[in-house]
Amino acid sequence: MKRQISFARILMALFVAGGVAAIHFGLWAVMNQPVSVVEPLDYIDGFSYSPYRRDQTPLRGIYPSYDEIAQDLSQLGGIAHRIRTYNSTENPEVSDLAGQNDLKVTAGAWIDTDKVRNRREIGALLADARLHGNIDRLMVGNESLLRADVTIPEMIEYLDEVREATDLPVSTAEPWHVWLKNPELADHVDYLAVHLLPYHEGVPADKAVDYAMARYQELLDAFPGRAILIGEIGWPSKGPTIQAAVASEENQARFVREFLFRSLCKNLDYFLIEAYDQPWKIEIEGWAGAYWGMFNADRQLKFPLEGSVDRNSGWIDDAIVATVFALVPMLLLCLAQRGMSMFGLLWMCVLVQACVTAIVISARLPADYYFTLRDLTALIGLVFGVMLTAGVLLTNGFEFAEVFFKARWRRAYKAAEPLPPEQQPFVSVHLACCNEPPEMVIATIDSLAAMDYQNFEVLVIDNNTRDEALWKPVEARMAELGPRFRFFHLLPWPGFKAGALNFGLKQTDPRATVVGVVDADYVVTPDWLSALIPHFHDEKVAVVQAPQAHREWERHPFRRMCNWEFEGFFRIGMHHRHERNALIQHGTMTLVRRSRLESSGSWSEWCICEDTELGLRLLENGDELRYIDRVFGRGLTPASFAALKSQRFRWAFGAMQILKGHWRSLFGRSKLDSGQRYHFITGWFSWFGDALQLVFAMGAIAWTAAMLIWPKLFSLPVTIMLAPVLGLLVAKAAMGPILYRRAMDCPWADIAGASLVSLGLSHSIARGVIAGLTHKRGVFLRTAKGRGESGLAKFFQPIREEMYLLVALIAAAWAMIMLRGTQNIEVVLWVTMLGLQSLPYLAAVGCQFIAQLPERAESLPAQAQAA
Repeated sequence: MKRQISFARILMALFVAGGVAAIHFGLWAVMNQPVSVVEPLDYIDGFSYSPYRRDQTPLRGIYPSYDEIAQDLSQLGGIAHRIRTYNSTENPEVSDLAGQNDLKVTAGAWIDTDKVRNRREIGALLADARLHGNIDRLMVGNESLLRADVTIPEMIEYLDEVREATDLPVSTAEPWHVWLKNPELADHVDYLAVHLLPYHEGVPADKAVDYAMARYQELLDAFPGRAILIGEIGWPSKGPTIQAAVASEENQARFVREFLFRSLCKNLDYFLIEAYDQPWKIEIEGWAGAYWGMFNADRQLKFPLEGSVDRNSGWIDDAIVATVFALVPMLLLCLAQRGMSMFGLLWMCVLVQACVTAIVISARLPADYYFTLRDLTALIGLVFGVMLTAGVLLTNGFEFAEVFFKARWRRAYKAAEPLPPEQQPFVSVHLACCNEPPEMVIATIDSLAAMDYQNFEVLVIDNNTRDEALWKPVEARMAELGPRFRFFHLLPWPGFKAGALNFGLKQTDPRATVVGVVDADYVVTPDWLSALIPHFHDEKVAVVQAPQAHREWERHPFRRMCNWEFEGFFRIGMHHRHERNALIQHGTMTLVRRSRLESSGSWSEWCICEDTELGLRLLENGDELRYIDRVFGRGLTPASFAALKSQRFRWAFGAMQILKGHWRSLFGRSKLDSGQRYHFITGWFSWFGDALQLVFAMGAIAWTAAMLIWPKLFSLPVTIMLAPVLGLLVAKAAMGPILYRRAMDCPWADIAGASLVSLGLSHSIARGVIAGLTHKRGVFLRTAKGRGESGLAKFFQPIREEMYLLVALIAAAWAMIMLRGTQNIEVVLWVTMLGLQSLPYLAAVGCQFIAQLPERAESLPAQAQAA
C-alpha cells in the first residue's frame, strides 16, 4: 500500500523549496540591479555600418538582401545623421538607401595586400561618389597601415590618386598612434580619420572616455588646425578581458552614453562603432569583434539611451527559467525524503538550485553569443560536462545529506545471536585463487578452520596456477584439515574467478543452503558465520554482506592511504545504498542463499565483476541484500600503485559491462524500485566524470595548441562558460573530506592520503570506463597483494600515460601564460582549468612515489592502530 504524504510534510516541502527558489530569484535581482549612467540627448551623429546579419559573412559570399539593408537604414535613419562604410564593391545599394533615409555617407574603400582588388575598390568608390549626392566624405583604407597590408608610400599614392579624382574630402582611417608615428601622412589627406578604442588598450571602462579624449587632444596638439574625424569609437558588450578593460553590456552602455554626452559638449565629429553586431568578424578579429554594435545581430537595441541600464539585459529570463526548472525537483525531493531534517532538505534544495542554474546558464549561451561551429562543438561538450558534474555533485550531496542530516539509518542491522549447532544451516565456503603466495592462502584457510561455527565446509579452487610450488603447499594443508576441507586444482579452466566459483558450486555439499565467498588473502574472525547466518531466517534475504577491511597497513604510507580510501565506501557508501536495498555486492566476506544463486544463473562468467553483477541480478528478482557493518575479516591492500590501478580498471570495466548488460532492467520495466535504479545509475556518475575528465584534458591540450597557433580561429572560452564548471568542481572537492571527517572520525592526514589515492586513480578508471563501453569482454586481472616491487627502473612504467598528460597540460599552461600573460581573466581561468585537469595526473605521480617508500620500522601509537 502506498504511503500517504502528510499535510505537515507538504507544508515543509513548500516552505523549504519555495524559500530556496525565492532567495535564488532575489540573488539574481540583487546582482543585476540597474545602474545609473549619464543621460545624453537622444541624438547620435554617426554609426559605422556593416549590413551583415547573424548567418551572413562576406568571407563566404553570403550577403544581405536589398530589403534587409533597407530595414537597417530605415532604423538608423530615425536615430542618426550619417553612416560610415568600409567597402565599395560589396552591397552597392547602401548609399542609395541611406539617401532615401536622409543619412549622409562617409564612403570607404577597402585596401589590403591585393593590388588588383584595391584598384576595383577605388574605382567603385569614385563611381559611387559621383552617383550619390549624400556621400560627403571618402575614406581610402581602414587600418591598412596598422595591419601592414601596405607601406606608407603605397598609401600616399592611393590617397593622392583619389584626391585628384574628386572634390570630396579624402582620408584614411588609422588608430591615433599610427598618425602620431607617421605625421607625413597628414600632408596627403583632407582630414584625419582616427580610431579611439580604449578597450583594446586595456583601459578600465570608467576611465575610458577620459583616455579617448586625452588621445584626441594629443592629436589636436600634434596637428593644429586640422579637422579630425573620430572614425571609430566604442566599447564591446562581450569579449575577453584585456588588462583592466572588461567587455560587458553595462560597460558598453556606460562608455557610449558618457561619450555621447561629452561629444555634445565638445561638438565632436564621430562614428560609433558600430550600428549592429557583426558575428562574422569573430573569424578575423577574435570573438570580441562580433559585439561592438549598439544593436545586436537581430537588430534589437542592447541598452537605452535614457534611464537606468541593466547589468545583464537577459537576467530576468535566465532567473525565471532556472527558478522554475529547479522548483519541481526540489518539491519532489522534499516530499520523497523521509527522516531528513529541515537542514538536510535545505542543503539538497540549494544544491539542486545551484546545479540547475549552472546548466541553464551554460545552455543559454548560444542565445547570448555568436558561436561558430567550432565554438558550438566546444559548448556542447561543456554543457555535457556541466550536466555530468552537476549529477556527480547532486549524488554526492545526497550522500552528504544523509550522513550529516539524517538522525539514523532506517536499515541498520547488527550481528545476530549465534544459533545452537543443531539449528545451524550448512554453509559451503568457497575460496578461488590463482598464482597466490601459498603462505597467504594458508593463513586464510587456517582462519576458516578456527571458526566457532560447526556446520560448514571449505572448498579451495585453484584455477590456472601452473607453478606447483604455489598450489602444492595449499593442497597439503587442506589435506591436513580433514574431509570438510576440499582442494581442487583446475588447469586449464575458463571463466576467471567466476568460472572457478561455478565449478565450486557444482562440488558443493547438497546439504548447503548458504554459499560463502572469501578472497585468498582474508583472515576471518571466528564468529563470521555464527554472527551472520541467522539473518537468513528471513526468507526475503538473498545476501548478507560484511565490509571489506585490511590488515598490515599501519606501517607503510601507501598501504595506509589505500586502507582509508577503501574505508570510505564501506563506512559511508554502503550505508547510503543499504537504505534503499541497493547494495553493491563485493566478492569477499559475502554470504549468498544457495537457492537464489543457482536459480538466478550462478556466477556470470561474461562479466569480470561477477560479484556486483550477481547482486544486481538478485535485486532484479526482488530479493533483499543485507549489510552488517562490522569487520569479520581483514585482507591485504594491493601491493603497489600499479596493482591498485589494475584493480580499479577492472572494477570500472566490469561496471560498464553490467550497465550494458542490465540497461533494460535499469531503465525499463523490472522489479527494481526507484531507489535501486537511482543508486545503480548514478553510482557510476563519478566514474563517468573521470572518463570525461580524460576527454576534456586531451581536448584542452589540443584547444590550447590551436589557440596559440591560430589565434583568430580558436578563442578562449568566455568566463561564464568556465565559471559553472569550476564552481561545481570546487563544491564537489570540498564535500568528500568533510564527509570522511564526519562519518569516520578520520585524521586529516589520512583524509588527505585517501583523497590523493582517489584522485590518482582517475586515469585508470577513465580507461576502464572507455574500454568497458567499447569492448564486450575483459580480462580478469588478479590484484597483487603483499609487498610490491620497487626500484627507480620500475617507477615510471605504471604511470607513463599520466606523466605524458601531466607534462602536456603543464606545457600548455606555461605556453599560454608566456604568450598571453596573466592580465586577462579568461587566460587566468583557462590556465586554472588546465591546472585542475592536471591534478589527477600529478596525484598519480605522488601515489607512485609514496608506494616506493620503505616500510616504517617503528610501530604507530596504539590510538592509530585502533583506528
